[in-house]
Amino acid sequence: MKFLSEPIITEATVLLTDSRFVSQPAQSIFFAIKGEHHDGHQFIDDLYQKGVREFVVEKKAATNDFQNHLSKLVGAKFWLVENAIRALQNLSAEHRQKFDIPVIGVTGSNGKTIVKEWLGALLKDDSVVKSPRSYNSQLGVPLSVWEMNENHTLGIFEAGISKSGEMEYLEPIIRPSIGIFTNIGSAHDEGFRSRKQKATEKLRLFQRSKTLIYCKDYEDIDDEIRILLKAVNPSIELIGWSRKAGAKIYVNATKLNSYSTLQILWNSKIYDFKIPFVDDASIENATHCIFLMLHQTINVNVIQNRLDALKPIAMRLELKQGINDCYLIDDTYNNDYAGLSVALNFMSQQHTKRSKVLIISDLLQSGLEETELYESIGDLIKGKEIDQIIGIGEVISRNQKYFKNGVFYHSTEEFLEKYPINQLQSSLILVKGARKFEFEKIINRLIHKVHGTVFEVNLDALTNNLNFYRNKVGSGTKIMVMVKAFAYGSGSAEVASLLEYHRVDYLGVAYTDEGVVLRQNGIKLPIMVLNPQPESFSKLVEYKLEPEIYSFKLLNQYLDFISSTETTFKIHLKLDTGMHRLGFEEQDIEALIGLLKENPQIEIASIFSHLVGADESEHNAFSKTQIEKFDRMSKQIITSLNSQKTLRHICNSAGIIRFPDAKFDMVRLGIGLYGVEVTGSEQKSLQTVGTLKTVISQIKNLKAGETIGYSRKGILEKDSRIATIAIGYADGFDRGFSKGVGKVLVNGVACPVVGNVCMDMTMIDITDAICEEGDEVIIFGKDLSIRDLADSIGTITYEILTGVSERVKRVFYKE
Repeated sequence: MKFLSEPIITEATVLLTDSRFVSQPAQSIFFAIKGEHHDGHQFIDDLYQKGVREFVVEKKAATNDFQNHLSKLVGAKFWLVENAIRALQNLSAEHRQKFDIPVIGVTGSNGKTIVKEWLGALLKDDSVVKSPRSYNSQLGVPLSVWEMNENHTLGIFEAGISKSGEMEYLEPIIRPSIGIFTNIGSAHDEGFRSRKQKATEKLRLFQRSKTLIYCKDYEDIDDEIRILLKAVNPSIELIGWSRKAGAKIYVNATKLNSYSTLQILWNSKIYDFKIPFVDDASIENATHCIFLMLHQTINVNVIQNRLDALKPIAMRLELKQGINDCYLIDDTYNNDYAGLSVALNFMSQQHTKRSKVLIISDLLQSGLEETELYESIGDLIKGKEIDQIIGIGEVISRNQKYFKNGVFYHSTEEFLEKYPINQLQSSLILVKGARKFEFEKIINRLIHKVHGTVFEVNLDALTNNLNFYRNKVGSGTKIMVMVKAFAYGSGSAEVASLLEYHRVDYLGVAYTDEGVVLRQNGIKLPIMVLNPQPESFSKLVEYKLEPEIYSFKLLNQYLDFISSTETTFKIHLKLDTGMHRLGFEEQDIEALIGLLKENPQIEIASIFSHLVGADESEHNAFSKTQIEKFDRMSKQIITSLNSQKTLRHICNSAGIIRFPDAKFDMVRLGIGLYGVEVTGSEQKSLQTVGTLKTVISQIKNLKAGETIGYSRKGILEKDSRIATIAIGYADGFDRGFSKGVGKVLVNGVACPVVGNVCMDMTMIDITDAICEEGDEVIIFGKDLSIRDLADSIGTITYEILTGVSERVKRVFYKE
């Protein structure tokens, strides 16, 4: 064991920042980062047992006792540093200095990842290294640049910042020779004094660049370039294009039905291009890419041929329900080594008992000799507990010796023709392929076919909301997350898997069967069951579920059931402090204590109660009375039984916000996790988790006086375009939305419901919307508030969320 000081000198090839993603321990160096919610130093012992031998430890954590403990880890090396993230960045910056190749750096408020991915496709360089997905953070950038090797001829990296001062750490890591500033917008405004300051901070990325491409129409960017960037980098070549007629570098875009034409004036020459997009964002992103290719003197005809093949980028990893009880992770838009590692880590987050299957194509743009590349991929996969590998492509097929449990095909067509698809049963399948292999054909074969209505669940938003409440209660307070009622409509097993990955302390379900499903899906967290029934006691014990006990009758029934065993069983005591629904009342406490003393095989995991009106300030006085009563009653039980390990909790999502002093040992997070801050005071801090969407099945042009739907309740007052959408009350779109009460979004236009909502379909007035059959329709989501939807029919957000039928397909995604 050695304790060392910076600089870090290592032969490790894997920079490890998350102890949950160990695949090549002997080649890894672990950076023990102390964050807001987790402390990497707590996982050093576990990583040592897994074979990791190099660690970066922060000095403030390396107390004498901790160093004495670490000294017992034979053969390990420890670097003591002031800040583990800065040490990681410094190591990556040193690595970057080894390479003198063109590097493109991309920053901006929006479009960074799209531009990066499009450039990777347009530049047609088989030896390009680029950020995987949106790895643009203080951690993501050094991890991305670390992948550079001597065989790469081009680098493309994106950088994002959320507050002042961050870019100064990213610039020496990327050191771009060419820069692209996509745009400036509202994202992360809260981290800066002004929009101009944000532009200034982002421009730090280009202080040593030779060329910068940007749109002059963003005045905040243009002003700061002229005033500040030119002062520190006077020789930089600026390609500032504008949509304004008369500009020196002018771009005129004309939108047609399915494509746009661009006429570009640059260096006194006019260039004409066609791009397969009509939306403003794609036109802007493509324009940046075109200017970069023109700057690189790529032939105009070659540029056009490459633009013709440009396709939308799937910006997220999606978890979808498949055939034969399978789940699919859809990542079919590119395949490089870093992106494969990210996708495999996402697969590892899914705590499941399903077998794991990887369908993978040839990897592109690695810069490595193929035997070295596929041997490395084989090593990466070995640590991910993959049960079967299906390799598709000429190159991976001839390197199949590096993979165990593999079958190989030379093309996607050969796989679809020869592989027995129905052999895939109860599996978690990662489909990871370069675009040219058209793996979407595989997804279409494997996906569970349902109607066009889907409920999309944003896992990144769930994580954001969890961390918001974690920050509220602090690291010393445990969190129980309620995943009852199908996780408020979001899908209990999938949400529970994410929560286990983020190390919450407890899960809460309503009924035993809900807990059983979670256990069957591999969830190991402690689970409290709110409504246990005597007939389910055997399942409680079998699946190690912990019942809520709220009455003497239920307690005696449970004691009778466990009387024949000597095992200790955990229970949760419910106290009634004012809800008057379930729970022991204050006059019951003495008798309850006596009964519990007689049965030492019972361990009280927690004591809790429920606030009646925490979401409404008019009930504040009553809530405080409840809290005082709960404190008194629970203390009496704990003191009498000497059960100091027993947790106490009374705060729900609203209580966390309104009564922070009542957090006790644990809080119960429910609706807040799913993006609804019921008190309304901090809604802006939460992100929308669920988006319910459907499609237009048919459009009709109808005359004034015609009637629509059952009972002829929809009467047209004027000539109208009416669309039928594929959702009804059986899917969770309440009949209360009938006759104009409800509105949905069609291409950004609010369209009212016409007539009565049917069981499986609904008719809407699309007269003011530009749309066609097959277009997407938003029922609720980021741009159509679920709170407004609930208010319109006089109900609550809980009912809207939990009302989304289980027959509606869930798609879980991560950006």
